[in-house]
Amino acid sequence: MTELIDFIIVSVVLVAVGIYGIVVKRNAIRMLISIEIIANAANLNLVAFSRYTGNIQGQVFALFSIAIAAAEVAIGLGLIIVAYRLYKEIDVAEFRSMRG
Repeated sequence: MTELIDFIIVSVVLVAVGIYGIVVKRNAIRMLISIEIIANAANLNLVAFSRYTGNIQGQVFALFSIAIAAAEVAIGLGLIIVAYRLYKEIDVAEFRSMRG
């Protein structure tokens, strides 16, 4: 039987991978994926603590969080597509230098 600490360790690893992806990668799509990895780590914590305590509220909240994350990805990808059409680039550092 898996313990609560196992889920927390996996969640911490997911957060670390997500933060690494946000800090190091300058590609907008990779940064969006990294944000989703961090959101999935939070959902894993919600479900793990919900299972540990025996109530279903954490699992319901995780489902709402997944639905909101899907909407966030749709809006984020739409913005990335518009930026690519305007600048022919999806590098975040280039977005900052193209003000004007």
